[in-house]
Amino acid sequence: MIRRFLSLEWKSFARSASFQTNLALKILMALGALYFIVCFLILGLAVYPILKEQGYNPVQTINRIMIYYLTADLIIRYFMQKMPVMNIRPLLVTPLKKSTVIHFLLGKTWFSFFNIIHAFFLVPFTAMMLYKGEPVGSTLAWWLGISALIYCCNFTNILLNNKDAVFYPMAGLVLLLAASQYYGWFDITAYTYPLFQAVFDTPVMALVPVVLLGLLYYATYRYFVGHMHLDEKLASKAEIAQTENLTWLNQFGTLGTFLKNDIRLLKRNKRSKTTLVMSVLFIAYGLLFYTNSIEAYQSAPMQMFAAIFCTGGFLFVFGQFIPSWDSAYYPLMMSQNIQYRDYLMSKWWLMVLATFVSTLIASFYLYFGWDVYKMIIVGAVFNMGFNSHLVMLGGAYVKTPIDLTTSKQAFGNKQAFNAKTMLISLPKMLLPMGLYSLGYYTHSSDLGALLVAGAGVLGFAFRDRVFSQIEKIYKVEKYATLAAYKQKA
Repeated sequence: MIRRFLSLEWKSFARSASFQTNLALKILMALGALYFIVCFLILGLAVYPILKEQGYNPVQTINRIMIYYLTADLIIRYFMQKMPVMNIRPLLVTPLKKSTVIHFLLGKTWFSFFNIIHAFFLVPFTAMMLYKGEPVGSTLAWWLGISALIYCCNFTNILLNNKDAVFYPMAGLVLLLAASQYYGWFDITAYTYPLFQAVFDTPVMALVPVVLLGLLYYATYRYFVGHMHLDEKLASKAEIAQTENLTWLNQFGTLGTFLKNDIRLLKRNKRSKTTLVMSVLFIAYGLLFYTNSIEAYQSAPMQMFAAIFCTGGFLFVFGQFIPSWDSAYYPLMMSQNIQYRDYLMSKWWLMVLATFVSTLIASFYLYFGWDVYKMIIVGAVFNMGFNSHLVMLGGAYVKTPIDLTTSKQAFGNKQAFNAKTMLISLPKMLLPMGLYSLGYYTHSSDLGALLVAGAGVLGFAFRDRVFSQIEKIYKVEKYATLAAYKQKA
């Protein structure tokens, strides 16, 4: 039976309408996975001797930060890990046992990259512990216990799937605890450290996370058993619609109508709400660059990279999926007598306003000096004047619909992957970094900022001409887009 399921999985992949895109994406994902595997492998081999040389007890130090390691793993899983998905509906009308289908779904998650990647840190680190003379029984018990906790995160993520009301308060609490520890207000590790250390000091305690893993697996199994019904959980949810007039947008005519649709989309759907949350997180990304905490980030190109990234979160995450956000009703919209230019202009204004708001929120960077915030303003001008056109141009070649009911893969997936969008994406970061570096190394940082801002101003100046060309491309691609939206990747 397992062999049949695997055969179905392969046929689903090989016969997909986007097989070539899927294959290319898998190759790129494999290269990315190889990179992270090497990083984790090096980390696993180097951490023990480095901590020892610095005068720390390696095992105790790792146990002290293990709570943050597991929490970060869970947060990353929530946003990026795919749930165990098969085409369940056809299987429910066959004589296959429900338990067999569920066990296969859950069994697939055991071999998820998000689980396996940790082995490339834990196994080398455990080997170093044995090589350096740590007790064999304690070391193996610690490895077993931590590995079990990694898989506990896997099944916890499944149970928390799409439960934003539970996940975000939990994530916020963890961030608050981390900030409290950083500023010396409250140290959560003083309470969690003994729990992890007990697994090493008392090997029999390794059974606790193993038992917890078994309970979570059973809870996940029961959850799927109770939700695999055609007439209940697998059916589309119907919710009471709430009317929002947004009459103040009527003064903008057809443009205002499209803006109303976009605002409602952002407020009502899981995927678009996640985009808003991510846009706020992008603003904080500059803290890695402007706090001088990482030496490699102090170069001129990287400083401009941070400025573009801080204010361009919504622009990059939302803009790259135009018009896929409207894929559910795109065929109906294209059958109406509407101006394509008004449709595109509404998206442009939405991205520009979001970038402007992000710039205002990022004003806290004034704490690091006017020069830092000046770069952020310059990056915002470039995003609004230049990058806004590029992301819209790239959206013309995105051919796969978006499921607005899920927040998974919000960081990007095959829906925005093809050769054209990749080529169009390169200038978004490389051009401002190059312009700023040119001015910085030939004269001063002010000249570099002027060159980047000048490119953004030119984008505003030639907006109408650029929009005319983008509009033509969208019209050329319209029928291919409509055909693609009728297929499921």
